[in-house]
Amino acid sequence: MRVVLAEDLCLLRDGLTRTLQDHGFDVIAAVDNGPALLRTLIEEEPDVAVVDIRLPPTFTDEGLQAALAARRSRPALPVLVLSQYVDQLYAHELLAGGQGAIGYLLKDRITHTTQFVDAVRTVAAGGTVMDPQVIARLLARSDARGTTAELTPRELDVLRLMAEGRSNAAVAQTLFISESAVAKHTAAIFTKLRIEPSSDDNRRVLAVLAYLKR
Repeated sequence: MRVVLAEDLCLLRDGLTRTLQDHGFDVIAAVDNGPALLRTLIEEEPDVAVVDIRLPPTFTDEGLQAALAARRSRPALPVLVLSQYVDQLYAHELLAGGQGAIGYLLKDRITHTTQFVDAVRTVAAGGTVMDPQVIARLLARSDARGTTAELTPRELDVLRLMAEGRSNAAVAQTLFISESAVAKHTAAIFTKLRIEPSSDDNRRVLAVLAYLKR
């Protein structure tokens, strides 16, 4: 699996490169700024990009904007972004296309090698991964505005795990319930968030996006 990595800190960039290589990924480029990232993503067409949100030259959101620009040229491009902070706007921008193959991981999480590598693989396979801390904080903010008031505590648990990229089987195992129960909770979430059935949209992504937008 071919990976493009963008991180301005040399030691962290080298560490992530070695971690990915040790787990069978082919890191075809490791860049340290936004313009180089965008150029590389377009020219190399990797299987997945792992991108720090804040890159030179201004250290604001160059990484995110380069990734979004690349996805406009290649909508299916899988992108996992790394951030030190939870930012609702960034999460919303990533999910706005509703196409999946997107991840938002806090940098603290990448010290857990298995979780980081699993997140890269999930995103590369077209899934959506949101850091558990991101989901917890966003849900807390949404709850304060009443946007998830219709969801039961169990449905909120399912939504959090769904947003982390967990399959129905993984959600069932984590919550100690059956897969059929997970399917029922998921259907209820879609109904309460008014997400209509569709063969084209990634409904799990839309479920996460629904409360981010409100």
